[in-house]
Order: sequence, then structure tokens, then C-alpha cells
Amino acid sequence: MIMDLNNPELEFSDLVYAYQSWVMAIINDEKLDGEAKLLTDDIADDALNAMRFLPGEVTSAIETSLARVYDVDADELASLLFPEE
Repeated sequence: MIMDLNNPELEFSDLVYAYQSWVMAIINDEKLDGEAKLLTDDIADDALNAMRFLPGEVTSAIETSLARVYDVDADELASLLFPEE
């Protein structure tokens, strides 16, 4: 389901959830050898939309905390999230 940015009931937590879901899906698909792939176009689209409104400190905190939880090197996670950079 695509996040509706015009929804007046959309909250900051919805943006955080969208970004967090994307990071977790990438970790699952690339590092945890999960049988089922979690990353979908909808998750990626929602995350890209959320990034437009989330401060860099928030996205960085999400990435750092999930990297620690899943024992993924922060630099490696950054290259998985943003391979073109």
C-alpha cells in the first residue's frame, strides 16, 4: 500500500515506519539470506517519499540502530541502501 502524503492524518511516525520498513527489508534481503524477499516497489516508494520529510538525523538514527540490531556494519549498510553513491 502506497503512503498517501496528502492524507491529513499522516503522522511523523508513519514516515519513520516507512523508512524503517525499507531498511529492514534491504537488510533481510541482502544480509540475512531470508527465503522470502521483503523489498517491494511499494516499500521502496514509501521510503523515498518519507526521506523527503525526515531529517537526516532521523534516517541516520534508524540506519544505525537497525545495523546494530542485525549486526550489519554501518558502512556496508550504507552501500546497500545507496549503492550509487
